[in-house]
Amino acid sequence: MIRRLFYMSLGAFLTVWTMRKLQSLRPDHVARRTADRAVTLADQLRDFAGEVRRLSASRETELRAEFGLDTVDGTTNRTNRIYDVKDGR
Repeated sequence: MIRRLFYMSLGAFLTVWTMRKLQSLRPDHVARRTADRAVTLADQLRDFAGEVRRLSASRETELRAEFGLDTVDGTTNRTNRIYDVKDGR
């Protein structure tokens, strides 16, 4: 009797588990999960790009200070100039 009850319970559990797995493969469920993951990935990429911009700006500031590129004739250059090697400035 106990063995039959165990196998009946196991069969019911496996049936419910299989039905839930099959429902998760429906096109609308797959589309929703894909869209959610795409939004999450886009947010992570946006955060990564912002972090890269922030770190590169701080590193550029460090390098300009180290090599004295922010000064002109001993005074601090307050304009936002783009220093380009080919211009010779």
